[in-house]
Amino acid sequence: MKFATTPIRPLTAIGVGLAAVGVIALSGPPSTPDLRLAAATGAVTAPAQGAYWHTRTLFKITHPRQLGSGSNRYWVEEQNISESWTSPDGRSWFGFRKLGTRPKSAADEKAWRRDGSPTRWSRTAEGTTVSLSTTPNKGRVVLTKGPASFPVAGQQLSYEELQRLPADPTGLKNWIEKAVRVPKAEPDAEIPEDAVDGQVTGTLTMLLHEVPVPKEVRVAAYRALPTMPGVRSLGKVKDALGRTGEGFSIDHRQARQKNLKVVAKTDVIIDTDAMSLLAENLKSTRNGKPFLNKTWTRTMLQVGWTDDKPSVPALP
Repeated sequence: MKFATTPIRPLTAIGVGLAAVGVIALSGPPSTPDLRLAAATGAVTAPAQGAYWHTRTLFKITHPRQLGSGSNRYWVEEQNISESWTSPDGRSWFGFRKLGTRPKSAADEKAWRRDGSPTRWSRTAEGTTVSLSTTPNKGRVVLTKGPASFPVAGQQLSYEELQRLPADPTGLKNWIEKAVRVPKAEPDAEIPEDAVDGQVTGTLTMLLHEVPVPKEVRVAAYRALPTMPGVRSLGKVKDALGRTGEGFSIDHRQARQKNLKVVAKTDVIIDTDAMSLLAENLKSTRNGKPFLNKTWTRTMLQVGWTDDKPSVPALP
């Protein structure tokens, strides 16, 4: 098997950065089957079911500093809509639109009204400079720079190679683990051994929405997820839109920086009919207190094929 260690763009999943780990060459007959992405017996390339693999996501995060003044202090929530479109040849477009800032809770709304119901903020309660508004912006859509391919576990795969990912839980986990361990061009960018499981867990989750793998591969990812360290079942749960799915809680590796201790946990909800992600919620604490910069909610509004061309995200 040939490994190319040229740096590639990073992949992020479940709030954990997946560093670039080179490219696995997949052409030609497999000389080392255990290290090669080999097609499963009888596997065929599934035709695309639309012009683009498309996701539409609602993202919410609490601003890390309170707004207002005096006793009228309040927390606000920032919201945005993002969309991605990727054609089978690997070209991709990204759309983004801010939906505006709003008080986080009923109590925050009351404090906001006492503060004069401002629609724009240039300063936080502590005087830090910000630029926030309750009005949605115009949004944008751009052609994404980078290789025309599908990033999975640090590998840049073609559409055909996506269709050949292992469709059994053990085989899929093994392939991802080998992929994230591929040597890198920069030795200091190597993934620590104790971070490999987190990379595998994150990749299993991203396969449920980010790239157009066959449903059999998504089923394998779903079945493999609860076998990973730090993952436990939550049973049937509902997302913010009231949709029911199977929930899992994922405890991430704790991080320490100087005197800071950061603990993070992600809850994911999966639609077991479509075998796609419905939502994920990341909660983090720093020295036991909420770490708002690393606490957010992501709700998948659409996942699947579409013939609609890339455009500025519409308001929900």
